[in-house]
Amino acid sequence: MENLREIFQVMTRRFGFLNKNCCTVGGYDISLIHSHILYEIDNQHNPSMQQVAETLGTDITTFSRQVQSLVKMNLVKKSPLPEDKRIFVLSLTTEGKFIATTIDEQMNMYLNEVFANMNEFERETVVRSIKLLNDAMVKTRYCCTPPMR
Repeated sequence: MENLREIFQVMTRRFGFLNKNCCTVGGYDISLIHSHILYEIDNQHNPSMQQVAETLGTDITTFSRQVQSLVKMNLVKKSPLPEDKRIFVLSLTTEGKFIATTIDEQMNMYLNEVFANMNEFERETVVRSIKLLNDAMVKTRYCCTPPMR
């Protein structure tokens, strides 16, 4: 039987998930978590802090620190909800939108290059398999953190 952990370890390294910064855009060094936060803010319409933290499976305290650093970098705007000042909504600044779009374009270019090394059947098989894996992961009792025993 194949060593599944080894397969995922190699894929993680090749995707650069272990790198301190996932990318440098416009003079900004963007960490992987910052990249994920920018992506979610860009894809959700004025999400609350809680919504994005839940989407990313991050505790709110850690998430709040990450957002604060993005606010200081002038990439994210944090605004209280007019009807409930305890809730903060997140949006991208112009610079944040530029960086999120650039990262998206870079990732799409990378993935297109990876998939260009496969024929159409292989590409469809990989995409279908990743979707199946994502669905199966949600159904485990350990979703979305690795089991610690």
